[in-house]
Amino acid sequence: MPAKLLFATAALALTTSAMTPMTAASAQTQAHVNPLMTQSPLPFHAPQFDKIKDSDYLPAIQKGMAEHLAEIQKIANNPAAPTFDNTLVAMEKSGQLLNRATNIFFNIVSANSDPALLKVQSTVAPELAAHSDAIYLNPKLFKRVETLWNKRASLGLNQEQSMLLKVYHQQFIHAGAQLSNADKAKMRTINKELSTLQTAFQQKLLAGTKDGALVVSDKAKLDGLSDAQIAAAAQAAKDRGMPGKWVLPLQNTTQQPDLQSLNDRATREALFNASWTRTEKGDANDTRDTIATIAKLRAEKAALLGFPNYSAYVLDDQMAKTPQAVEQFMAKLVPATAAEERREAAVIQQQIKADGKDFQLKPWDWEKYAEQVRKAKYDLDENQVKPYFEIHKVLEDGVFYAAHQLYGLTFKKRTDLPTWNPDVMVYTVYDKDGSELGLMYFDYWKRDNKSGGAWMSNFVEQSHLLNKKPVIYNVGNFTKPAPGQPALISFDDVTTMFHEFGHALHGLFADQEYPTLSGTNVARDFVEFPSQFNEHWALNPKVLAHYAVNYKTGEPMPQALVDKIKKAAKFNQGYALGELLAAAQLDMKWHSLPASAPKQNVDQFEAKALSEMGLDIKDVPPRYRSSYFLHIWANGYASGYYAYLWTEMLDDDAYSWFQQHGGLTRANGQRFRDLILSRGHTEDYAPMFRSFYGKDPDIGPMLKDRGLEPAPQDVSDSPPAGK
Repeated sequence: MPAKLLFATAALALTTSAMTPMTAASAQTQAHVNPLMTQSPLPFHAPQFDKIKDSDYLPAIQKGMAEHLAEIQKIANNPAAPTFDNTLVAMEKSGQLLNRATNIFFNIVSANSDPALLKVQSTVAPELAAHSDAIYLNPKLFKRVETLWNKRASLGLNQEQSMLLKVYHQQFIHAGAQLSNADKAKMRTINKELSTLQTAFQQKLLAGTKDGALVVSDKAKLDGLSDAQIAAAAQAAKDRGMPGKWVLPLQNTTQQPDLQSLNDRATREALFNASWTRTEKGDANDTRDTIATIAKLRAEKAALLGFPNYSAYVLDDQMAKTPQAVEQFMAKLVPATAAEERREAAVIQQQIKADGKDFQLKPWDWEKYAEQVRKAKYDLDENQVKPYFEIHKVLEDGVFYAAHQLYGLTFKKRTDLPTWNPDVMVYTVYDKDGSELGLMYFDYWKRDNKSGGAWMSNFVEQSHLLNKKPVIYNVGNFTKPAPGQPALISFDDVTTMFHEFGHALHGLFADQEYPTLSGTNVARDFVEFPSQFNEHWALNPKVLAHYAVNYKTGEPMPQALVDKIKKAAKFNQGYALGELLAAAQLDMKWHSLPASAPKQNVDQFEAKALSEMGLDIKDVPPRYRSSYFLHIWANGYASGYYAYLWTEMLDDDAYSWFQQHGGLTRANGQRFRDLILSRGHTEDYAPMFRSFYGKDPDIGPMLKDRGLEPAPQDVSDSPPAGK
C-alpha cells in the first residue's frame, strides 16, 4: 500500500458534480465508462483527462476504498502464518483503484479546482481519514506486521525488503496500533477532525487569496510596472468581470513580486497588507480559529502516542530525528543571518534617503529599494534579464539540457495525450540508452483556481512489482503574459523550474520494487535535497549559455550580464535566508506546544514567537504567516518547513563535491543518480548521504553559497549561547 495514501487521507479528497436525471440504463453506461475504474490504456497509463468528469471521482474513490478495505481484511484474516509475501507484498499490491483515482484527483483539486471539486473534497476528507484508520488500527493486521518485525533477523530479507518492513512497522506504531481500544477511538476522532479542518484551511486560503487580490482603479497607481505587467493586470481584471480596472493577484508568500517595481508607496503598502491579512478579515475565509484548533488537536494526538509534542512525533522518522537537532541546526544559522539582515536594512535605509525620501523602512519598501541597491551595486535590472528567459527555451534548452549533460536524458514533446488545461505541456522522457523512462507534464501559469506555490507529484508511481513507470507533473504559478506577448519569466522563475524538475528526476530515476519506497516517498528533510541541488545548474556556464538567449534576436546573454546575475545571486541573502528561517521557527513553535497548553490566540502566539527569534522581524517578516502557511496546515510540512534549509545544507554540500570533482560531467551525474536519485527510501538517509559526500553534512558550503560568513560559534555542534 503506497505511503502516499497516508498523506492523502489527511489533506485531499475527491469530487462530484450535479448529475442530470438519467435512466437506469444510462446510469449503468455512465458507471461502465468511468475512465478511473480501470487502468488507463494510454501510454504509461497516463490519465484520460479528455474523458474524466467531476462526477467520475466519487464512485471511483468510493469503490476504491471498498475494494482496498476488502483486500486488507483478506490479508489480516489470512489463517496462514504471516510471511513477507502474504502480508507486506500483498499490502503493496492492494488499493490500486483508490491510488489511481486519488493521485489524479489530488492534482486536479490543487491545479484546476472548481466549486464541485471543493465541495466534495470537504465531504470526503474525513472518510479517507477513517479509511486509513481502519487499516492502521486493525489489530489483526498489526499483529502480522509485528510478528514479522520480531523475527526480522531470521527472514533473510534483502536491503529493500528490510526497509519496507521497517517503514510499515513504524507507520503502524505512529498511527496508534499499540493504543488501547479507548485511545484508538480517540485517535479516530482526532484524525477525522484534523482531516476536516485541514481541508477547510486549504479551501479558505484558496478563496482568501483570490479575494485578497489588490484591485486598482487608477492606472497611474501602477507606475513602475512594465507594459506587459500592466496588460496582465488588466487581463486579470477582465477575467474577473472588472473591465477598466487592474488586478494584482496574490501569490502564496508574504512578499509579492510587484512590490519590487511599484513606485507609488501607498500602492505598495496596500499590496503588502492585502497579502499579510488575506485570511484575517473576520469573514468566512478567516483561518485563525481553524489553525488554532489544528495545533491543539495535533498536540493531543502526539500525547496519545507518547510524544511530548507534535514536533517530536513528526521528526521521529526524519533525517534530523529530534526537535533538538533541528533547533541546534537553525540556531547555527541565526547569528550570520541576523547580522546580515541588520547590515542590509541599513544599506536600504540609506538608499531611501538617497532617493530623496525621509520615511522609515517598512516591509513593503524592502523589495523596491533592495532592487535599487542591486541596480546600483551590480547594475542589474530585472527587465534587462527577462528577455533572455523565454519559458519554452528555458525548459527545453536549459532544464532538459542540464539533465542530458548529467544523466544522458532526452525528451520528446507530444500532443497526442489529453491534459487538464490547454496550457499544459507533455513530454516523453528517454533514458541514456534510448529506452522510455517516464512521462512528464508541465503546468506553469497561474490561475485563480490553482493553489499557490509550485510542486511536483506523480499520477503513476514507479514500481517493478506493479510493472509501472513514473508519470510525473510539475506545477508552477508564473504570471501568464497577455495574449500576443512573449512568455518571459524572471530568474527566480527559472530557478523554480530547475527546482521542481529536480523533484521530477528523483521520481523518474526511481528504481524500486515496492511503491511505498519509490522515488520521492522519503522524509521531508530529504525530499528537497535533489530539487534544491538541481537549482545549481541554472547558473552553470555551459547550461546558461545554452538557454539564455534574447527572444527577439537570438543573441546569447552578454557575459557582463551573466557576471552581474552571478554576483547579484549573493545579494540580499540576509533577507532571503531570514524570511525562510523565521517561517521555519514559527512552524516549530506551533508544533512544540504540549497537549496541556490551551488553544492559542493566533495573533498573540505569533507575535510572541516571532519576537523570540533573534531575527529582524520588523523589517524581514516570515515568508509565511501562521494564517496562510499552507505548507504546515494542509500540505504535510508540519514541523517540516525547516527541511528546505536542512536540505539546502545537503545540496550545497553535494554541489561542492561536484565542484571538487569536475563539475557538470556524465560520470558525476551517474554517481549522483546511483547513490541518491535512484535510491528512494531503500536505506536510512544519513548513511545514504555519507555514501555520496564522504562525511556528515556541514553548514559551511551553505553559508558560503549565500555569501554569509559563519560566526565563530557556528562552527561547533552546539547552539550559540542563550539560544
